[in-house]
Amino acid sequence: MLTLVALGKALFLSWVFSEVAILIVTRTRSGEGEIKDRGSLLIQWIAMIASINLGVRFGDSHAPTMFDGAEWIQFASLAFMIFGLAIRWTAVVSLGRSFSANVAIRTEQRLQTDGLYRFVRHPSYLGLLLVLIAIGLHTRNWIGFAIVVIPTTAALSYRIHVEEQALRAAFGDVYAVYTSRTKRLLPGVY
Repeated sequence: MLTLVALGKALFLSWVFSEVAILIVTRTRSGEGEIKDRGSLLIQWIAMIASINLGVRFGDSHAPTMFDGAEWIQFASLAFMIFGLAIRWTAVVSLGRSFSANVAIRTEQRLQTDGLYRFVRHPSYLGLLLVLIAIGLHTRNWIGFAIVVIPTTAALSYRIHVEEQALRAAFGDVYAVYTSRTKRLLPGVY
């Protein structure tokens, strides 16, 4: 079990460091593009930091309630984390210079509709959501899970709304056609 814990911590730290790197390296600054973030980046970070800290602390200080604390939950948590990281990092890399930590449209940017973007409009957010679910599962407590997942999902929903408005404004009918054939986060569902 110790190796699962060590692997979980290593994956969590990899995620934290990658999110900080994404924030520092890819954030669009004034003059590099049209920033339309509307505070969504700040809201997302506040929700993630607060929810993860509170949810994990709750899980650490309360008995497991999720499926009677079954050990397989730790495996499920690791699987969600690995899958989420793979999706998130693939989405970020495939967008290249068009990826921005804040919602911004660069003048040379084109609408990405291939790779993971052929299946969902926001694969990087899908990956992020899977990582957050993994962290929630790690608490092995339904209340801890809810504390991690609900506020961060609400912040992510606001961010998706802001980003879709910016993409609609930038790409017009091309984006409308794209949205008619792809879902936001789950292929064929949502």
